[in-house]
Amino acid sequence: MTSALKTIVTALVAATALGVCAAHADDVFGGMYGHGLGVADREQDSFDTMVGYRTNRLDWAWWIFRPQAHIMLSINDKYSTDFAAIGLDWRVQFSKKWYIRPGIGLAYTTGKAGLPPANAPNLTPSELDARLHLYHTRIDFGDHYLFEPELAIGYNINPKWALEASYVHLSNGQILHQGKNQGLDDVGLRLNYHFR
Repeated sequence: MTSALKTIVTALVAATALGVCAAHADDVFGGMYGHGLGVADREQDSFDTMVGYRTNRLDWAWWIFRPQAHIMLSINDKYSTDFAAIGLDWRVQFSKKWYIRPGIGLAYTTGKAGLPPANAPNLTPSELDARLHLYHTRIDFGDHYLFEPELAIGYNINPKWALEASYVHLSNGQILHQGKNQGLDDVGLRLNYHFR
């Protein structure tokens, strides 16, 4: 990603974060997720702890169906693949107890972005082994700035508490970066507390 585009993305994330922090948090949530469960087949021997909060529905954003804004932090127990995300999601109630929650955001990961190639010429055997080990065990995101689409199905335990089965994906989408795009797929459960 070009330096100008990174600056624009960072500015958008910072502006959204300020807006979210200024709003009242409607929900706080936390949960445990299986890490790297997608087709990349890397980093699967670890888990993520995710925490975050959501604002009330944004009435001023009526033209995109009044979403909630969210901020989320994910910490991995084994690798340096932590991430922070900020975005929008929509709670769609389809019965008194059940709802779905699609969402989309932008994330920044501390994971690997641009692993050194294992097929470079004149590598020493030890350097080749080190690069092959990275290739077979680590996700190469291609960039630290990523899209963060997610989908959850939730169950209202009572007016204050809800349990969600959640899928969270990280990917550069070949838009924020050209080249490697192995992505991350996390699946888990999170508990939500509603303030009102």
